[in-house]
Amino acid sequence: MMLKLILLIWLERRNKMEKLIEMLEELNPEVDYTTEEHLIDNHLLDSLAILSLIGDIEDEFDVEVPTTQIIPSNFNSAQAIWNLIQKLEEN
Repeated sequence: MMLKLILLIWLERRNKMEKLIEMLEELNPEVDYTTEEHLIDNHLLDSLAILSLIGDIEDEFDVEVPTTQIIPSNFNSAQAIWNLIQKLEEN
């Protein structure tokens, strides 16, 4: 039973990460979001894209991104964005 619960949690997280990748690909389909670690530093996402992404994240994941968390390190990679989402979901 515990293994089944762990598997369900893992699948849910994977599905959410896939949804995040889809949202990013809508903003800039030319980027490999699974490997890119410098989305902001390399100007692959601009400020308007970030604002759009924040709105999408808030709607999709039912979280609120505080302005104090809108910093480059939280948006430089899909993994960083995912880590932010998880942190916001915990609060």
